[in-house]
Amino acid sequence: MSSIDERPPADGEIWHPYWNLEEFKGNMWGVVSHRKTWLDIAILFTGNHELYGEWMLKVADAWKYSCEHNLTKSGDKRAWIGHAAVAYAIGCPEDIVREAWGHLTTEQQDLANKKAENAINYWRGKHA
Repeated sequence: MSSIDERPPADGEIWHPYWNLEEFKGNMWGVVSHRKTWLDIAILFTGNHELYGEWMLKVADAWKYSCEHNLTKSGDKRAWIGHAAVAYAIGCPEDIVREAWGHLTTEQQDLANKKAENAINYWRGKHA
């Protein structure tokens, strides 16, 4: 018996190996030194919904494999595209972005979530 999940993709899902994913190359799953400095930067970045949203759209245009891999799966993908935007823009890992999210006001989170929904719908509109 294998311990690896070898199930095929569900209908409509597109899978790619991690080494092809732009998020892997963009340090989304990496580490940085000076974590506190990166956290402060991530709070400013994610708190600016216009800038954050612009980079979400850039991810939708530029990260072919990561978007296919993540946005064709079921479930809420707003966090993924937000993490991807910060990784693409400044190379900040997603664990720091998750921590930054907790420092935002509810209004900032709501505005960022709307930008994420717009970017996801934009990508789906282009690739449906």
